[in-house]
Amino acid sequence: MELERRPSTFHKRYVKVRVDYHLDGRIVPLKFRTEDGPAVVIDQILDVRQAAALKAGGLGMRYTCRAGEQLFFLFHDRNWWFVEA
Repeated sequence: MELERRPSTFHKRYVKVRVDYHLDGRIVPLKFRTEDGPAVVIDQILDVRQAAALKAGGLGMRYTCRAGEQLFFLFHDRNWWFVEA
């Protein structure tokens, strides 16, 4: 099944994500990368909740993640993953 390609916007950067699917239904992202960037390994997931992307728009599961000293939000909206740019 081919999914439509979603273009990134000024506030929303779509990313490729490597995840673990757990038997209890949890989806745990491990790392992500933009189309032309290096992979970012997620060191820790601090919070997971249904939330809106305030800068980028949209609603989905918001993962508060830490990679090194950087904190960021990773969003899962249906079949798409994105970070706020």
